[in-house]
Amino acid sequence: MVTARLPDTARTGRTAAAAVRTVLGDIAPARLGVCDAHDHLFLRSPQLPGQELESARAAADELAAFHAAGGRSVVQWTPHGMGRQAGRLPELSRAAGVHVVAATGLHQAAHYAPEVLERLRREGLADVFIRELTDGIGHSGVRAGLIKVAGGFHCLDAHARWTMTAAAEAHHATGAPIAVHLELGTAGMDVLDLLCGELGVPAHRVVLGHLNRSPDLVVHHRAAEAGAFLAFDGPSRAHHATDWRMPDAVRSLADAGFGDCLLLGGDTTTADARSVRGGPGMPHLLRGVRSRLELAVGAELTEQMLTVNAGRAFAVEWSGDDA
Repeated sequence: MVTARLPDTARTGRTAAAAVRTVLGDIAPARLGVCDAHDHLFLRSPQLPGQELESARAAADELAAFHAAGGRSVVQWTPHGMGRQAGRLPELSRAAGVHVVAATGLHQAAHYAPEVLERLRREGLADVFIRELTDGIGHSGVRAGLIKVAGGFHCLDAHARWTMTAAAEAHHATGAPIAVHLELGTAGMDVLDLLCGELGVPAHRVVLGHLNRSPDLVVHHRAAEAGAFLAFDGPSRAHHATDWRMPDAVRSLADAGFGDCLLLGGDTTTADARSVRGGPGMPHLLRGVRSRLELAVGAELTEQMLTVNAGRAFAVEWSGDDA
């Protein structure tokens, strides 16, 4: 079981060599600036028919709107096989003046055709992750800067255990952080027990996503005590009835001394949710969520969540390549 919180020096893992791996190369964590720690510029899934994020023009406009609101970096959690369009990311990053971090990894089985999963089993899933982290995604030359995997609703099925085992192997080979989609915010401690307790991944290299969707403060505190980063993400989705409770959860964690492990993201997953289509999109994180959090925990901690904490979460000492 993962029960003990790591000291801050272990949690942050800061050394002079630590870097965030962006689509334009490795950068010092301080250069991230204001960061959307979980979002999507491109995304395709049979679970979201007709809502694909495939337009490069719309992605460029969304990044420009985010930059205009004060955003300077975006971590794209779109994993392998879900329409990442990695080759387009460097041009979009340069044009908008926004750092972009790409992901390798694998989502839940429902997002893939069976033949895709069978191919990945033959290739060796960990090998695919490592290659995309060190050599690049396909022929794009873009190297991933994190591994994204996913749990199930209150459980980890065989697929989740397969992907997380591969993610742990890739982490040990490269140092890459592992970001985890928690289905409706659940099974966070099961994830930490597997990744950290069984597979030896340091807790401060794990980011648990979507905790706002299950406002269970006991679980939040246990995950923070274990040393993981906690992402409160998804305000772009209007149907999430728990969003209004997110500031209270953040305040509870901050009051308990866990302000250094909190991250904020937008998680725009459908075309209609983009600001350029009339939705909240990426700018809402800075135009709406930020001001609401400032009322709950103050401007200083809110700024830390958007800047310093993101650098702590995604900057690592990379190994396994010549970077």
